[in-house]
Amino acid sequence: MSIPVTDTAVPPTVAALAGGARLEPVWRNDAGGLTFRTDDGRFIKHGPRQSETSFAAEAERMAWAGAFIRVPQVLEVGGDETHEWMVTTALPGLSAVDPRWIADPATAVRAVGAGLRALHDALPVVDCPFDWGVPARLANAAGRGIRPPEAGDDAPPVDELVVCHGDACCPNTLIGDDGEWCGHVDLGALGVADRWADIAVASMSTEWNYGPGWEDALIEAYGIEPDRERLTFYRELWNAT
Repeated sequence: MSIPVTDTAVPPTVAALAGGARLEPVWRNDAGGLTFRTDDGRFIKHGPRQSETSFAAEAERMAWAGAFIRVPQVLEVGGDETHEWMVTTALPGLSAVDPRWIADPATAVRAVGAGLRALHDALPVVDCPFDWGVPARLANAAGRGIRPPEAGDDAPPVDELVVCHGDACCPNTLIGDDGEWCGHVDLGALGVADRWADIAVASMSTEWNYGPGWEDALIEAYGIEPDRERLTFYRELWNAT
């Protein structure tokens, strides 16, 4: 995933959804998905249909999670045979990988770790209708033709069930001007799982975004000691699926 740094062509659907508002490209992912910010307080996501997650599934998860944590409000979601799109309100704050926070990794990493802990503490497991546990993730991968060898056979016992973000990489935490987390985005895989499924990915992503040496700082900000066995397992599962 990357923030667009060159001119980005605006898909016709996005232009129509903007309704005359000025568009600024803010994100591009490896699957060809694009996110635009409008000058009237909205974000428009547009991308090819994917079997792993969908904007409809993300909208459903955000509607549920929004009763407990700060997430964007979905204004519109739709699609055609090849692409899908979603329009949401904009939240205050900047992505943890905005250039401002890339230049201040200590603040960003602390905010991401604290924000992840707050999400886990706020979302009620008993009421969550979504599953992101190891069997569900393996079944999802198999449905996409991905069959990781022996994946899941050596899964460690669950440490603590929480409602996981499902894509807790640093870019999906928003940080306010005060350096504190202020929201979460990209909840298309949200579901119940061991908390280390999120912690492993969030801490691993610090190296992609800020360079080596920040993994344990994120875990410390979350508020626990590193569990190397669970970190290793859930990172391997992420990479395999």
